[in-house]
Amino acid sequence: MTTANKKLSSARLTQPTNKFVEEFTASVQFDQRMFRQDIRGSIAHATMLAEVKVLTNDERDQIIAGLQQIEQEIENDEFEWSIAQEDVHMNIEARLISLIGEVGKKLHTGRSRNDQVATDVRLYLRDMIEPINHQLSRLQEALLNVAEREADTIMPGFTHLQTAQPVTFGHHMMAWYEMLVRDAERLDDCAKRVDSMPLGAAALAGTTFPIDREVTAKLLGFERICQNSLDAVSDRDFAIEFNSFASILMMHLSRFSEELIIWSSAQFDFVDLGDAFCTGSSIMPQKKNPDVPELIRGKTSRVYGNMFNLLTLMKNQPLAYNKDNQEDKEPLFDTIDTLLGSLRVYADMMGAITVKADNMRQAALRGYATATDLADYLVRKGTPFRDAHEVVGLSVAYGIKHKKDLSELSLEELQQFSAHIEQDVFEVLTLEGSVAARDHLGGTAPNQVRKAIQKARTNR
Repeated sequence: MTTANKKLSSARLTQPTNKFVEEFTASVQFDQRMFRQDIRGSIAHATMLAEVKVLTNDERDQIIAGLQQIEQEIENDEFEWSIAQEDVHMNIEARLISLIGEVGKKLHTGRSRNDQVATDVRLYLRDMIEPINHQLSRLQEALLNVAEREADTIMPGFTHLQTAQPVTFGHHMMAWYEMLVRDAERLDDCAKRVDSMPLGAAALAGTTFPIDREVTAKLLGFERICQNSLDAVSDRDFAIEFNSFASILMMHLSRFSEELIIWSSAQFDFVDLGDAFCTGSSIMPQKKNPDVPELIRGKTSRVYGNMFNLLTLMKNQPLAYNKDNQEDKEPLFDTIDTLLGSLRVYADMMGAITVKADNMRQAALRGYATATDLADYLVRKGTPFRDAHEVVGLSVAYGIKHKKDLSELSLEELQQFSAHIEQDVFEVLTLEGSVAARDHLGGTAPNQVRKAIQKARTNR
């Protein structure tokens, strides 16, 4: 199949476009992925033009049949894309004219490539939000499953990457779950502003034809219509907002990746990532490298770059449309692809993770993680907090010197630092006692973890 060779937008020019300029300014190499959205928008536009009597019903039917044939050709890889036609829109229109003749030339009545491309980008992004939501939901479900399975598993909680207090691994997983809940809310909120139709704004000022934008919006499933023609064709803040959401989500995945990389190291040995998500070394046969989390940590910078790319692209543009906006698609497409891949592999990886509970417990015992519990115990016994803080500091120093955890010190050893310490102190110095004591909304107690999981499943 071939598209028409004549460039549809060249009548004003007296010389042919320089061959290199033609290639340099073309976008069809990357915007052809929007062919379904472009055809869908053109079918809706033709249908509306027939309703307002700008096209006859027969002309509409010929156009729609031609567009449907073109879509089939593209799906079957039988369509010849032409750099000379610049972009997906002109390629499809040129092919339509070659298929149905003069009637095909009427399709572009009452619209411009400016509002056409703005509509296509919104349609494409709207279509891609659904699979992104799906993969995000899969990852949330994987985290809930791990949290439920490991609700009683004790690990050291960290601040400054130093052992702080014992927490449960289930509680830790629910922290990541909460971040993803906010990410999902940001995506849902962003989707509202994506769902606004620019079509009908034409080049920048609207059109003299009696179009009915309500009809087109209904056919395309848009909730709203862009209210100002200048803004409609030049607005890309919906794409920037999507990239902002994506950057925050990737930041969360990058932080999670950092923990998985640390936890899977020989020095920590808290988790084992499935072999399917790791690689070996080309020279060191003992190695099992956490490539997936490392790569996602790296891809985060890529998404950040795409966001700043779009922000910088828009910052100096006067109204309305400018050729600069051709550069909006590649960073947007790249972010969509990166996000989908990252979420998909993360959900799969978390479904295959093995938690090494014994190693986590031993690590929590090594770090005097129940020191705060001892301080709280003393405060409840009437010791001012600052005095309790000092007592615990001296107790920890003694434990370090004698290579004993606080729970391993005898009552006599502890009482040399405070007469308020009694036999019941050992109820709070165990790891289990420490986590169980934090039995309140948002706390790490296994009981609270299970409540949080139940609430999350109810709200999904």
